[in-house]
Amino acid sequence: MSSTVSDVIIDRLIQWDLHRFYGFPGDGIGGFDAALERAESDGKDFRYIRPTHEEIAAFLACAHAKFTGEVGVCIATSGPGAVHLLNGLYDAKLDNQPVVAIVGQQGLVSLGSDTQQEMDLEAIFADVAGYVQTVTTPMQAPMVLDRAVRIAAAERCPTVVILPADVQNLAAVEPAAEHWVSRTGVGHGSTSLVPPDDELDRAAEVLNAGSKVVMMVGQGARGATDEVIAVAERLGAGVVTALLGKDVVPGDLPYHTQQLGLLGSKPSYDMMQDCDTLLMVGSSPTRAARWCAPSVTARSRCSA
Repeated sequence: MSSTVSDVIIDRLIQWDLHRFYGFPGDGIGGFDAALERAESDGKDFRYIRPTHEEIAAFLACAHAKFTGEVGVCIATSGPGAVHLLNGLYDAKLDNQPVVAIVGQQGLVSLGSDTQQEMDLEAIFADVAGYVQTVTTPMQAPMVLDRAVRIAAAERCPTVVILPADVQNLAAVEPAAEHWVSRTGVGHGSTSLVPPDDELDRAAEVLNAGSKVVMMVGQGARGATDEVIAVAERLGAGVVTALLGKDVVPGDLPYHTQQLGLLGSKPSYDMMQDCDTLLMVGSSPTRAARWCAPSVTARSRCSA
């Protein structure tokens, strides 16, 4: 059997080193479901996990991203099935997690006719996703999938690939070397940045001048536990963690007062209120500002 657009997308996901997909079947994504079944029968390197609802699939994909650091993948049918993904995708957006959603759509030939379960999915997902695109031709499919994965990984956000029902079963076509055809590959560059020396010096001056320094540590510091501890001990700083940064700092450190926020500890709240200098590492300044004393928020805050 010749390869279809759906087959190409599945193979491309595996090339991106993504091997676990969460989805719920339906008519609007039937061609893609059939390709997943063929790929499973062929022993391709992935596992397709089918929960009892599309919303659960999206939350599973987001949890997968949180616990593995990989891009999560969820799959849903057209219309209401696609809409059910929204809660999980908003979880990914608000927690800065990379998730790619692959959703079905009514056939291209029927769009605009108010056919069964036809919805403007690009408009529906526009707020939650960093990238939303409908695949309209076989040549376009690899590029759209590559961009969706790359943007999700680099910008840490959900993205959406919309597959019309008829496009799912079209024969795959290698992108041609001609005008208007984009050819892409797998992989993306690092987004790691090093601040200029003068900014580092200015931050050091603020920290050295503080007498009650607190570090707020979030998920962005994952992989830098030793460095976070070394800085805290050098500054004599107390440490609080954002909910998503719980795994960054060991819970048994004597100067770690645990989490901050509505689900946090009172010692963490008290320390934030009483500090004169706050160093944020891998967390959002806007989320931390609500817990700081006004003088700290206005005068002595540093972020990293």
